[in-house]
Amino acid sequence: MARLVRPRRGKVIAGVCAGLADRFGLPRWFVRLAFILSCLLPGPQVILYIVLWILIPRDDT
Repeated sequence: MARLVRPRRGKVIAGVCAGLADRFGLPRWFVRLAFILSCLLPGPQVILYIVLWILIPRDDT
């Protein structure tokens, strides 16, 4: 399994969804769609995204 990092390529905003998709072996479009759909529900999704943006290191390779 890949380590959790935000990729330099293939990201849309910050690479959080792409990093999670790569880590868990899911298609990137699926994780992005799940995030967008989750934003329709009440909750702290955007805040969680920002926190993950800060906490997940960027891939420097």
